[in-house]
Amino acid sequence: MIDTRTAPVTVGPTTVRATTVATDRPNDAPAIRVDGLTKRFGTDGPIVLEDITLSIEPGEFVCLLGASGCGKSTLLGIIAGLEHPTSGTVTVSSGSAAVMFQESALFPWLTAGRNVELALKLRGVPRAQRRGQALELLDLVNLADAAHKRPHELSGGMRQRVALARSLAQDRKVLLMDEPFAALDAITRDLLHEELERIWRETGRTIVFVTHNVREAARLGQRVLLMSSRPGRIANEWRLADTGPRRIESPEVSRLSIEITEQLRQEIRRNAH
Repeated sequence: MIDTRTAPVTVGPTTVRATTVATDRPNDAPAIRVDGLTKRFGTDGPIVLEDITLSIEPGEFVCLLGASGCGKSTLLGIIAGLEHPTSGTVTVSSGSAAVMFQESALFPWLTAGRNVELALKLRGVPRAQRRGQALELLDLVNLADAAHKRPHELSGGMRQRVALARSLAQDRKVLLMDEPFAALDAITRDLLHEELERIWRETGRTIVFVTHNVREAARLGQRVLLMSSRPGRIANEWRLADTGPRRIESPEVSRLSIEITEQLRQEIRRNAH
């Protein structure tokens, strides 16, 4: 069952203090809380994000969807602490988040296993334990047999699996993903959707997944947030009942994709004038 609701949009300047907060919070607190967030590039530059308020619960899988240039990657970067808001607050209850980007960005001179071990080393895992934990993480993404291979010996999908294992090695409760499968072919992307959903269910992580692919969002998300452009705001959201894994060709995904696509087209037409 799909619950469609339009998020309130507030127009005008925000007076909330500009800061990014990372604190320990009770277990029932939201995993991520964004309050009145506005982002402007430069003193007199354009407003990229305006008055965004949202709450993401622990263990929730949220897809952030919108046209190119709507600010969804900027919002993800602010949640990650890579950028600062102009005004408003961001709270990550667990203190920090792991980030996975579109490019795998693996070190080419290191094997897959060593790339994952490096993340464990930076986390402070003792050397004696790193190799075993790296193999466990590669096994989680079904790539343990490629631990000895270097990135150039791996396919694009396999490199993204290693990048996912490396992100999981950071042992953060929140995983932020910025179009991680955009450069992959449709079949490989579908296989990685299945892997990601399995890992999400096994680990209970909170995932925020940025995409411009409507079907990908409808396939993966428990909640889909549609962003408007110029400036970026949360224009609409859809909540999906978690009845188990969905297939990208399923009638439920198809119906939701059609509905989201129509609203996305309206947003693009509105901003074309």
